[in-house]
Amino acid sequence: MKFFSEAGIIFFCYFVAMIIIGAFFFKRTVSLPDYFIGGRRLNAWVAALSVYASDMSGWLMLGLTGAVYSFGLGQIWIAIGLVLGTLFNWLFVAKRLRRYTLSTQYSITIPEYLENRFRDTSHTLRFITALVIAIFFIMYTAAGFIACGLLFSYVFGIDYHIALFAGSMVVFLYTFLGGFRAICWTDFIQGLLVLAVIVTAPLVALHLTEGPAVSVRGSSGFFDIFTDKTGGPVSAVSVLSGLAWGLGYFGMPHILIRFMAVKREAEIPWAALIGAAAAALSLGGAVLMGAAGARLIPETAVPEMIFIRIIETISLGGPGAMPVLGSIFLCGILAAIMSTTDSQLLVAASAITSDLYHGIVHREAPDKHFLWISRFTVATICIIAYIIAASRSSTIMGLVSNAWSGFGSAFGALILLSLYWKRLNRSGAIAGIVSGGLTVIIWDYILCVPGGDKPWITINEATGLYSLAPGFCISLFFILVVSLLTKSPVSEVYDGFERASVKPIFEE
Repeated sequence: MKFFSEAGIIFFCYFVAMIIIGAFFFKRTVSLPDYFIGGRRLNAWVAALSVYASDMSGWLMLGLTGAVYSFGLGQIWIAIGLVLGTLFNWLFVAKRLRRYTLSTQYSITIPEYLENRFRDTSHTLRFITALVIAIFFIMYTAAGFIACGLLFSYVFGIDYHIALFAGSMVVFLYTFLGGFRAICWTDFIQGLLVLAVIVTAPLVALHLTEGPAVSVRGSSGFFDIFTDKTGGPVSAVSVLSGLAWGLGYFGMPHILIRFMAVKREAEIPWAALIGAAAAALSLGGAVLMGAAGARLIPETAVPEMIFIRIIETISLGGPGAMPVLGSIFLCGILAAIMSTTDSQLLVAASAITSDLYHGIVHREAPDKHFLWISRFTVATICIIAYIIAASRSSTIMGLVSNAWSGFGSAFGALILLSLYWKRLNRSGAIAGIVSGGLTVIIWDYILCVPGGDKPWITINEATGLYSLAPGFCISLFFILVVSLLTKSPVSEVYDGFERASVKPIFEE
């Protein structure tokens, strides 16, 4: 594709629109609550689609679609787990978390909420939580930048590093200018686009086939959800690993922070319905796209590019070609990538500025001072993430999968118990974060199991079980045991739990 092709023009207009939204909210952002949680003014539609868009990144269109194309419909268990996780997160976490963060001194970040929840005057819990968030999200942001660079390079036919710089700058500008409200409104627009593309694209691709498929890749059981890539039955470990992806939602800071930003508690049931429906449609569309690819394109060197290969067919495939529609579909991939990257960038900035600097180092400066520090922190994180992305030392899916497991294991069980178990104390919270995070590191990276062809392999390689499942369970175990073996929380913690559990507090 050339720079001023249909895709180039549509991409350029899209970039301009995103930056205009960031500039629009620049003067309307005057405080840290405005910058990091939008002043708690999100309605049901914006909140739901912002959660959806910040979640469904490039892995949805490229990663999940590529997995189905490679291994068959047995991969649908990941999608089922994610749909259930989305629904349960809205039903069991959103309302209580919003209520609790209002009752705990108007907390505006997850580390601040945990510190206030347990009355941790030592700031230890806040420091550990913020540090984990900052490290993982810098890597997550780098993964998003890599995806932007690859897509820009494909669309505009330019060098990867030039494309990487251009894509990173667009995300940086509207996040730097407008903060959380700009992100949520851009995510609202991008979420609608992602949903439209992921539902429409596979239907268009199948329509253009006009007859029987050229070939079907894989085994005879390719289209059976209970059959793996070898033609045998899907193992219980594979099903459990797929469903375990849903546990990650309870510990995702960039999703949880949107629950805190909902305007009124009465908006949450509607947002839950909208968000769960959008997730089900999009995940179903991604699975269908992978299946369509198996019928249309029997072989490809890079399975994760199957979505783009199908779009090429739509754009350039003879008499039925639809180049403008294909370009819009490419914009949908871009929207999926950018809508998650901006959220991760802002949450990483909030962990460094609001939780480490403002919350611990310098608590007395005015909000405008911290607001500008926050913006320059965004710039610094962008530079670090850009350097990591430019090196191309890791794959997109590898970074995303590990970060998802890390957050879910470190924070998932803790967030749930912090909302539903009043006996939970500060020591149990710290034990849960540390044990969950270490489990993922040991499970995925430490060579500690004797292998067959290799002297030593990881537990992940030996068992095939996704590290989020054991990480979540081990974190839960340590939270319960350490909390019960150590001193009960002070009376103020119990009082705060009771207030947050009974009725809405400070409802606008």
